[in-house]
Amino acid sequence: MKKKIESFLSAAFVLALTVPALANAQFAPPTRGDTGISDAPVSQIIVKVMNWLLYIVGFLGVIGFAIAGILYLTAAGDDDRINQAKRAMLFSILGVVVALAGLVVVYFISGILNVDPNNAAI
Repeated sequence: MKKKIESFLSAAFVLALTVPALANAQFAPPTRGDTGISDAPVSQIIVKVMNWLLYIVGFLGVIGFAIAGILYLTAAGDDDRINQAKRAMLFSILGVVVALAGLVVVYFISGILNVDPNNAAI
């Protein structure tokens, strides 16, 4: 039984490696203009990605702050839950502060690289 399983797995492995190669025979490589890759400089792409990530971190920090407030309101005098809510509120505030500090760093570096962070279109 073990030999049958091993032979089945090896056949599946070989099949998984060869089928994409057979399908690739129909592939026509794209021309220079059809790749879909941006022509923007790398610095603009990095600034755009960093802005996107920082907005997400800030949004999650605000959501965490709201959840911590709800935890605090529903603690009903339980000291453990109050401490948990305070800790969650502290961490969410720290998350927002880190996001804002990261935004300052992105603007500082984009100023050094002469990239407009508000207009870094990809």
